[in-house]
Amino acid sequence: MSGAARDLARQLGTPGPGTADLGGAVVSAQVDDVTESGRVNLLLDGVLQLEVQCSDSYRNRTAGDWVAVRTGPRPVVIWRLGDDPGDESEAEIREIAADVAGDMIPISAYTWGTAAPAGSEWRQVSALWTRADSNGVGQLYAQLTAPGTPSPTPPATRPPKTATVTATDSGSWRGGRPDEYASSPMQGDWTGSGARRGAWFYGMKIQTACAGKTVASMTVAFTRRTGSGVNGKRPLHLYLHGYTSPPTGQLSLGTGPEELLRLSVGAKGTATLPAAWRTALASGTARGLAIYTTGRDDYMGVTGGTITIKFSA
Repeated sequence: MSGAARDLARQLGTPGPGTADLGGAVVSAQVDDVTESGRVNLLLDGVLQLEVQCSDSYRNRTAGDWVAVRTGPRPVVIWRLGDDPGDESEAEIREIAADVAGDMIPISAYTWGTAAPAGSEWRQVSALWTRADSNGVGQLYAQLTAPGTPSPTPPATRPPKTATVTATDSGSWRGGRPDEYASSPMQGDWTGSGARRGAWFYGMKIQTACAGKTVASMTVAFTRRTGSGVNGKRPLHLYLHGYTSPPTGQLSLGTGPEELLRLSVGAKGTATLPAAWRTALASGTARGLAIYTTGRDDYMGVTGGTITIKFSA
């Protein structure tokens, strides 16, 4: 029996050749967070279990899920409890397909041959042009050898539904200057040496992405680093800031704090920014995001900072 097979048998509590029966009971538990590795932190008998492995059948993992867990020396999530997600997945696929089709100009037929087509309504194309319009949608234009019936009116193209903006830089500050000992944005004070404040910088990318469009929502994705603070869920204390790039002196904070997201160690999550914040970021009156708090309670290091912007027009 291979090492991988023996390991899987041990995790699932199913004895294989040459292994002892380490099987445990199947119990229900609630997912506390999904980690960056795709595993989960979950509450099992009131104890937070970190980086619990999951079977491949457990898809679309989300904090708050109730799952079936095979207990044992190494617990394994077997499946999600609840309704069959098949109908919901089908509805999502249909919505995406309808959205894509709405951006297309329909062509009723595409045929060819060695002779000219029959019928007086056909027009020969002498040149063909293509471009991407202001919304990034591809267009074709045909120049005809002779005029004919008026050209059909092209449907209005819609702006992209989403834009993703990644940070151009990030860092931490302590004592009024950049903190060379912090490898990622951090908040709080674990050792009593002074509270850290972390930030993500986007240059002009957010304002450029939103120019001429109506923003429906903005979300930001974060991952809490392992080895920073207590293991349990703690809130991120979020602020806006006005910098396009990291300052050489103190990082000044803008509007905040907002506790939009709580993460356990190693977990990833997404926060929806308040309407006033997305307006400020879209207009350029704010440029980026920061985290800051004092004391040990909510001390943590955070990575990520990717912002997803959804447009309505």
